[in-house]
Amino acid sequence: MSQILIRAQALVAGWSQPATAPLDFVLESGRILGLTGANGVGKSTFLAALAGRARIFSGVLEQRPGLRLALQTQDVPPVAGLPLSGRELLALTGATTDGLPPWLVGRLDERLDLLSGGQRHYLGLWAILRAPADLVLLDEPTNNLDAAGVAHLAGALRALAGTGVGLVVVSHDHEFVEAVCDQVITLREVVDVV
Repeated sequence: MSQILIRAQALVAGWSQPATAPLDFVLESGRILGLTGANGVGKSTFLAALAGRARIFSGVLEQRPGLRLALQTQDVPPVAGLPLSGRELLALTGATTDGLPPWLVGRLDERLDLLSGGQRHYLGLWAILRAPADLVLLDEPTNNLDAAGVAHLAGALRALAGTGVGLVVVSHDHEFVEAVCDQVITLREVVDVV
């Protein structure tokens, strides 16, 4: 039986001031919500608010008590000179290697700074996707991925939802969002009332 993981009612978020139009949604376990829209409408800000990193100016945000959350941001952590392998990265988040794409399985013991940008990005995604969480928040997860990576990611997200995990995916890739998400919300710009 699915449970409500998170509910937003007229949620307005921002940093030093409101930066989004009000948003309403309910996300149940095992479902994937997609947030799309033009640059600057607040997609990443909403994710940050859901994760407790951005300020909520008005509205209501309810989360299931004890909700375990995993967040992937667009920030790329520097790895130059860091002697950390892919296997060690996954171990840091408690992520398993089950289901990892074949093109990365054989590279898990290599240092991250010796992998391509796309390979590092996918390992970072995998560390988030396979970490113990009830709700996974992904910000532009298809960035830096080739077609094989995008296809594998789509399957991995559907499989993860099948285990009861809820996901919120922010993306400009409309085809990806439409193919993967159970519900899609297109965010609109904030209109100042004078």
